[in-house]
Amino acid sequence: MMVLGIFLLLCFSAAVLGSMATAQSVGGWYAELRKPPWTPPNWVFAPVWTVLYTSMAVAAWLVWLRAGWSGAAGAFTLFALQLSLNVLWSWLFFGFQNAGAAAVEVVGLWLSILASGLAFWRVAPVAGWLMVPYLGWVTFAAALNLAIWRLNA
Repeated sequence: MMVLGIFLLLCFSAAVLGSMATAQSVGGWYAELRKPPWTPPNWVFAPVWTVLYTSMAVAAWLVWLRAGWSGAAGAFTLFALQLSLNVLWSWLFFGFQNAGAAAVEVVGLWLSILASGLAFWRVAPVAGWLMVPYLGWVTFAAALNLAIWRLNA
């Protein structure tokens, strides 16, 4: 269970780093942007991300249970990459208020989530499936990011 705690700490540390950029802009810059009508209300994001970060941590833990650190080093490297790109997206979009750069970066984020999920699936199929909702949410977020960029360009 200690390793699960490590993965939870890692995932929620990424959440905190991303939210440092997000919190500064949600009530100001983001609120003033033109958004498509299918934009979710702000209150939706925190619970969705809480579930997603928890699922990511559990997925990583399941991989660790099956293969250990050295047996899944490549999968854990991809996992760390996608978490880093997740934080970077928050800083590009909210921190630097650059929807265009975030729209470009989210492609790399999406690919890294896919690669991480596939690597997890090869070790522990349930872990790979646990990454699917995250990939789906980032697909939606990418579409929203692109729409906001186009509406405000």
